[in-house]
Amino acid sequence: MPDLLVNLQTLPALEPALAEQRAHGTTIRRAHAYEYHRVLDWVQATFEPGWASECAVAFARQPIACWIAERDAELVGFACYEATHPNFFGPTGVDARMRGQGVGTALLLATLHAMHSLGYVYAVIGDAGPVDFYARTVGAWAIPAPQAGAR
Repeated sequence: MPDLLVNLQTLPALEPALAEQRAHGTTIRRAHAYEYHRVLDWVQATFEPGWASECAVAFARQPIACWIAERDAELVGFACYEATHPNFFGPTGVDARMRGQGVGTALLLATLHAMHSLGYVYAVIGDAGPVDFYARTVGAWAIPAPQAGAR
């Protein structure tokens, strides 16, 4: 899977995505320190241990670099940044029952807007899975792979 680049200066507005989620009963917000174990346990149980480790790094940042989605007081999604490398988006995931309802879009936008507020102009989405989603949602494009032997 390729790494992608996103221009943070041309992001879609965040508020419409948040308002849409609120209308469906889903809250998108930055995680709080006291939610550390709750979020990491959910990420590990729902996705994979490696993502929980990266999520722990996001919780160590100030402000916390993890956003969560909740519906009926249950976690239904998360997105982190600067968990793997500075200026990298991810990991991110949405509960399988909630996919296709805009939760991932709202988490992506909230996270990328937070990165932009830190002064970044571009962000990297490393090892991007749904390339078409990122291209369609935030105009991301693939970073060309280096040629063998190139430095």
